[in-house]
Amino acid sequence: MRVVIPDALRSYTDQRDQVHAQGSTLDELLHDLDRQFPGIRFRMINEQDEMRPHIAFFVRGEKTRSLDEPLMGSTEVVIMQALSGG
Repeated sequence: MRVVIPDALRSYTDQRDQVHAQGSTLDELLHDLDRQFPGIRFRMINEQDEMRPHIAFFVRGEKTRSLDEPLMGSTEVVIMQALSGG
């Protein structure tokens, strides 16, 4: 499955904006990403296994806040990082 990587995380993927990963849930996919690109999962998921507030995941074009989100039928997961400032 294709995974779209935000600018801020591309240092983990050798500057690639898209990579491929496997998993039947979002959590499995993120573990596969971390296997391929060590350290990337921690930038998105905290020590309590919760999504960091500044990261958004889109599956089938819909935003999700569940690591248990099923990926069956999906061809793309988009990871977005929120912008902040004042």
